[in-house]
Amino acid sequence: MSNRDARRHLAADPVLGPVVRQVGPCRLKPAPGREPYEALIRAIGHQQVHGRAAEAMLNRLIAQTPHHPFPPPEAVLALPEGALRACGFSGAKQAAILDIAHKAAAGWVPTRRAAARMTDTALIERLVALRGVGRWTVEMLLIFTLGRPDILPVDDFGVREGYRLAAGLPAQPKPRELAAIGEAWAPFRSAAAWYLWRAADLSKEGKFRAPQAI
Repeated sequence: MSNRDARRHLAADPVLGPVVRQVGPCRLKPAPGREPYEALIRAIGHQQVHGRAAEAMLNRLIAQTPHHPFPPPEAVLALPEGALRACGFSGAKQAAILDIAHKAAAGWVPTRRAAARMTDTALIERLVALRGVGRWTVEMLLIFTLGRPDILPVDDFGVREGYRLAAGLPAQPKPRELAAIGEAWAPFRSAAAWYLWRAADLSKEGKFRAPQAI
C-alpha cells in the first residue's frame, strides 16, 4: 500500500475528497530507521513545551553521550544524578525518561524489528504502560516512526478539528463518533489523519476552502 493508493481511496470519500483535492499528494513519511525507544524519549521531550525548547533539551541530552547518535538506554541510566535536570527536563519528564530507558534495557520496549512482528493493538497495550506515555503518544509512534498505515488518532485535536472543517460541522465530533466515521477510510486511516491535519493547518492560514452548503 502506498500514499498514492491512500489518496485514491480517500478521494472517493464525500467529506475527505475535497480536502484531498485541495491538499494534493499525501506526503506522509515515517522517520527512516528510528527506534521506538528514541521516538518515545523524543515524544516525552516535546510534551507540553515549545518545539524549539524541546529540541534544545534533547540536544543537550544527546551531547551527554557524544559517541552515540542518540543515547542508548544503558547510557541514560548511567548518567550522573542531576544530568537530566541540567538538560532542562522537568521532574516528571526525568521520571518518564528513566522509566522508558529502564524498560527498553529490560526488553519491554521493542526494537523496530521486534515491533514489526507486533500488531497495532499489541504495541499500544504494551507501551501505554510506560510512565508518561499515553495512547496518543503511541499512535504518533505508530504513524511517524513505524509507518503503520491504518491509525486514526481520534483523541487528537487537530484530527477532530480537520474533520469539523471538512464536514462543515458547528462542533468537533466526539472521539467515538469519529472512530465510527473513520472505518470507511480503512486501511488508510493514517493518511486520512494526515489530510485532516492539513485541513486544520490550512484553516489557521486562512486558506482552507470550506464545503459548500447544500
